[in-house]
Amino acid sequence: MSQTSLLSGNSTPRRLPWYVRSVARTWTCAPPPVGVRDFHAGLPDYAPTALTELPSLAAEFGVGRVFVKDESARLGLPAFKALGASWAIHRVLAQRAGGGPVRLVTATDGNHGRAVARMARLFGQRAQVFVPRGVHPAAVTAIEDEGADVVLVPGTYDEAVRRAAEAAAGGRDSVLVQDTGWPGYERIPGWIVEGYSTLFAEIDEQSGGEAPGLVVVPAGVGSLAQAAVTHYRSRRDEAAATALLSVEPVTAACVLASLGRREPVSVPTGATTMAGLNCGTVSSLAWPFLRDGLDAAVAVTDAAGAGAARDLAAVGVASGPCGAASLAGARATLTGEGAAVRRRALGVGPASTVVLLSTEGTAANPHLEQVAEERR
Repeated sequence: MSQTSLLSGNSTPRRLPWYVRSVARTWTCAPPPVGVRDFHAGLPDYAPTALTELPSLAAEFGVGRVFVKDESARLGLPAFKALGASWAIHRVLAQRAGGGPVRLVTATDGNHGRAVARMARLFGQRAQVFVPRGVHPAAVTAIEDEGADVVLVPGTYDEAVRRAAEAAAGGRDSVLVQDTGWPGYERIPGWIVEGYSTLFAEIDEQSGGEAPGLVVVPAGVGSLAQAAVTHYRSRRDEAAATALLSVEPVTAACVLASLGRREPVSVPTGATTMAGLNCGTVSSLAWPFLRDGLDAAVAVTDAAGAGAARDLAAVGVASGPCGAASLAGARATLTGEGAAVRRRALGVGPASTVVLLSTEGTAANPHLEQVAEERR
């Protein structure tokens, strides 16, 4: 294993921020529970999201095929987070059957909070959402429009999580529904990760059961990456050879830093258009899965993410900054100086299939539109 690059003091990469662990594909784990996909299929607005083939990217990367899993329209919302929030809230309410109404409390940098608010309304419950600085006002308004009580926190995402946990602990009939875990709080984050399994089950069906050679996953606290590891490392068929690459902003690369140290570390975070990935601490629940089952991690700049979003828009995929991070990360990894070494480490060749997870649409995060407007 190695971490072959560094970040400079102003968070501009001097070399590609990159980590690889060549034996990750030999690690195995238990599969996600059955029944999650059937639950989602029974919700209003459920339909599998598109898996779109992009031959132009396959040509650019020198691989056989490239697909984008487009999460811009998921259960009526513009991001994948509804999968985890819906399943977790379902499990919470099932355990409280007959217990009366509940207030569902969470912190968010955008998409998770809106998903919790939407599902709370769907299931006839109340929601309170703590929002840190840096979240676009339009994203905050979208959460309020779902009927949630929004609390603005003049601090980081980690501070918003702390405030939400305190509010849930101190409130009567309140439950914290957070998409990151820490010692003593891992059951509900585990349900959220289980909810994400539907995304990967859809990819299996849409690809005819053919396992991709590489799946690229944007990472904040690492819960979606944990779901990816769980899906592919629990299989005993050819999917066990699927390489998994996480992508983060250079200003909030807590997964990359933790992998480099082989232990969870918190990192200071800065401003980034990839607001949903602006997290300084890896989920304690996700960490063992990422440490042992993730092949590689890379960090990208806002400029790289913005370019990737524009390229996706040009081929008909509406992707917000967090979703486009997967393309930026794949591009940084599979092309440019040192790419031959990185490709060998991931087992990527001319016949490989690459799947990029575009986790949000442009409606989820207007940051790029704001930047474009400011440049006019």
